[in-house]
Amino acid sequence: MPTFTTPPLAVITGGGTGIGRAVAELLAGRGWSIRAIGLDADADLPASISFRRCDVSDDTALTEALADLGPVSALVTCAAVLRDDEWIPASFDRVLGINVTGVLAVAELLRPRLAEAGGSVVNFASMWSYFGSLNSPAYAASKGAIVALTRSQAVAYAEEGIRVNAVAPGWIATPMSRRARDDEERYARITARIPLGRWGAADDVARAIGFLVSDDASYVTGTILNVDGGYSIG
Repeated sequence: MPTFTTPPLAVITGGGTGIGRAVAELLAGRGWSIRAIGLDADADLPASISFRRCDVSDDTALTEALADLGPVSALVTCAAVLRDDEWIPASFDRVLGINVTGVLAVAELLRPRLAEAGGSVVNFASMWSYFGSLNSPAYAASKGAIVALTRSQAVAYAEEGIRVNAVAPGWIATPMSRRARDDEERYARITARIPLGRWGAADDVARAIGFLVSDDASYVTGTILNVDGGYSIG
C-alpha cells in the first residue's frame, strides 16, 4: 500500500451495525478514515465513522454516497440481507441483488480509486458458502457466489495493484443471528459443534479483516479466510 500524507480511507458497506461497525471501529482506532454506507446505523455510532444512508443495490444512490471520495485504500463489503421467504423467486432475486450484485457494483464503482491507492477489497462469504440451507436458499447461494466473485475479482484486479480476499464467518453473535441464539436447544446444538466451544464476536471477524487490509497481507489475494471457530471442519 502506498504511503499517503492523509489517513488511508476505508469504505465499509453495512458499516453502521454489527460486524461492519466493528470493522469500522477497529480501522478508525488504527488511524483510518471511514465512510460507512448502508440502510441502518446504530444510534450510538461514533463520530469517527462517517455514515451515509444508501441502498447498495441502487446504483444512483451508491454513486451519490461515494462521489466525494478520493483514493480508497480498503473496501469492505459487509452489507447483506437474510429473508424468511427466500424460496419465492422474487425474494430470491432481491437477496442476490444486494448480497452479490451490490458487492460487484460498489467494487466496480470504486475500482479506479482502489487502484490509485493500491488498495484491497474484503468481501463477506459465510459458512453457508459451503453448506446448504433449509430456510435460506438465497442467502446460501449468494454466499457461494461471493467465493467465486472474490476469486474472479482477485484475478481481474491484480494487474491494477488491488488485492481481493474474503472472510467466511461462522456463528457470530450479531443481530442477524439473534433468532438462533434465542432458541436454547438450537444454540446448544450449534455451540457443541464448534471446536473452539464458543460463538464468535464481531471483533473476531474485524481483526481478521484488519489483517487482510494491512501490509502484513501484501502477498495474499484470492483467499477465503474462515473465521468460524472450526465449525466448517467439525
